[in-house]
Amino acid sequence: SSSMADVVIPIEVAKSFCEGKTDHTVGGDNIRDLVKELCKLYPGIDVRLNQGLAVAIDGEIFQDWLLEEVGPSSQVNFIPAIEGG
Repeated sequence: SSSMADVVIPIEVAKSFCEGKTDHTVGGDNIRDLVKELCKLYPGIDVRLNQGLAVAIDGEIFQDWLLEEVGPSSQVNFIPAIEGG
């Protein structure tokens, strides 16, 4: 049985794909799973989430996040990636 994570996506992405809904609860063992589930609800959102967004999992930020694992009740925030200097 997979975990359910609270996923928060940026408002501009939410406006384009989710009628403005930023908070979602989706199941998965890693971020790729979560994105796959979101994509079933909002086709094409996976492409958008892969464009210049970082992910914070329980407050820890990952730039390369596809296979990062999520816990049973992780808080996952998609955030604009900090530009590398």
